[in-house]
Amino acid sequence: MRFLFVVQGEGRGHFTQALVLSEMLRNCGDQVVGVLVGKCRGRRLPDFFLQKIGAPVSTFESPDFLPSPQNRQPSLVKSVMANVCKWPVFYRSIKMIRRKITELQPDIVINFYELLTGFTYLLMPPGVPQVCIGHQYLFLHPGFEFPRHISRLQLALLRLFSRLTSIGAVRRLALSFYPEENDEDGKITVVPPLIRREIKECSVRQGNYLLGYMLNSGYVKEVEYWSRQHQGVPLHFFWDRTGIADTYALSADLILHQINDVTFIRYMGGCKAYLTTAGFESVCEALYLGKPVLMVPVHVEQECNAWDAQKVGAGVRADHFDPDRLLDFIPNYHPAIAFRQWVDQAEFKIYAELKAIYHPSPVYRVYNRLYHMCFWGFES
Repeated sequence: MRFLFVVQGEGRGHFTQALVLSEMLRNCGDQVVGVLVGKCRGRRLPDFFLQKIGAPVSTFESPDFLPSPQNRQPSLVKSVMANVCKWPVFYRSIKMIRRKITELQPDIVINFYELLTGFTYLLMPPGVPQVCIGHQYLFLHPGFEFPRHISRLQLALLRLFSRLTSIGAVRRLALSFYPEENDEDGKITVVPPLIRREIKECSVRQGNYLLGYMLNSGYVKEVEYWSRQHQGVPLHFFWDRTGIADTYALSADLILHQINDVTFIRYMGGCKAYLTTAGFESVCEALYLGKPVLMVPVHVEQECNAWDAQKVGAGVRADHFDPDRLLDFIPNYHPAIAFRQWVDQAEFKIYAELKAIYHPSPVYRVYNRLYHMCFWGFES
């Protein structure tokens, strides 16, 4: 089978999912013929992704959240207004996605929660099956339990966004911390998380330091303040801050590291516990390695992640980076053996879904070509 990936370039989780799935498909004898990444202007693609994906990568401009002045939580209103004003730019991106699908002729398009892919299938449907993959599609599942403190408006917007990303999808693969019944009405199949092989092979040890990851640098001051009040507790935090040395010591106890795939996994394997902004993938990796997690959500999606992760015993939620809460939780933490068993079923379950969607017959291929010609012509 021939696959084309379209990846949302915000954060690192979708990149990681794409890498794991590409390796999985190649191991099964299939081919990733191209990768399209939607990103905002100025954001660079992580080196680990470019080095490992093993397929030609093209980028296009896509909607993105704008940071607040403190560089912490995203400003929803400003983001929506800014993105609406850029619709002509995004329409060109949609045409680029459509053109790439026509040029590369994949059997299946895999959409890693990229919004403009959904609009492509709405405005310029290419006639190629689209499969959407991401933990966010679990929010569309009728059995998912949401946090009680989330407003109905926030939940409605979250669910709407997930639906928009998956317009035209023949299947939504919902990555989950735990098994759940499929929802055929919503075309939702619940599947295990995609955990990197490097994490599965990581050497796990019990170190004396706390590990952290912050996408936005606005949290540095509060972590630095806590560290000054608790001298003798080693802290290693990873961030994505340009113009700073790879390793930057704010004090003897607080060390900041530029994001580096190999280094991060090594530190994850040896940490006592982990602090993060409730991104799904990093919480899954910590849970797989048996590391307690402090989760600091920065938007409604991460609120849902933290709520769901607490149910399986991954860690505790907090409003800010408070290592005290994490240290208090550690004695009550119990590694989730069932989670590791669930993760180890990922390849079988996901590949079975893709094989069920694949249509290798010549008749189907002729139908696709006629669809292009009749509705959109030879060129988009």
